[in-house]
Amino acid sequence: MPSDELSPLATVDRIDHLERAALEVEGRMPWSSNATFLVSTSLEGVNHRAIYKPIRGERPLWDFEPGLHRRERAAYLLSEHLSLGVVPPTVIREGPLGEGSLQWFVDADHREHYFTIHEQRPDLHDRLRAIAALDIVANNTDRKSGHCLLADDGVWAIDNGLCFAEEFKLRTVIWEFAGEPLPESLVDRLRRLVERVPLDLAALLSEPEVDAMVDRTRALLDLGELPHDETGRRYPWPLI
Repeated sequence: MPSDELSPLATVDRIDHLERAALEVEGRMPWSSNATFLVSTSLEGVNHRAIYKPIRGERPLWDFEPGLHRRERAAYLLSEHLSLGVVPPTVIREGPLGEGSLQWFVDADHREHYFTIHEQRPDLHDRLRAIAALDIVANNTDRKSGHCLLADDGVWAIDNGLCFAEEFKLRTVIWEFAGEPLPESLVDRLRRLVERVPLDLAALLSEPEVDAMVDRTRALLDLGELPHDETGRRYPWPLI
């Protein structure tokens, strides 16, 4: 039985649930380079699942400091501050293996990914454009096709730990919307981000990373449209 049928989730404050729920590890997620766990959550009669990424399970990287869980949370906050709503609710908390990120589980159709969604679901293209804009501002270095999940209520962007580097090194599969003008509503929100980075977001990044994010946002505003990949090399590997 799907977890959503076990409890009345429609009215649940998902952030509060993630922050306070009891957690039980169900198993490790396959094909993940870092230790990533599926956990069951339970709070006041509400049960769901979440994705737990403890810092102690991270594989050392030469270009990112330990603490990718903070970047997962920062990507969620950026999505919310820009009113995009494309990253599942994500918190930082203690779990069975120590501190890490905990993200609301998206019960997705895993036969679908960015390429199939783009081809078959033009009604969801606005969600894909929103993810493209988010990834530019966040400097996502690893937006694979499989990191776009199709669920009943739309498309969700997951696996956002490799974001917010100071050096610009965007790698994404989402280039089909290049050259399209930014929606005016998004332009207004991007301008507000340039004027003032919210404290909860800034607190998760270094000062140079915050400054670089503002510079990327300003450059996107100056361009006025989603950019092209002039190099032909700004793709992750594998693509899916």
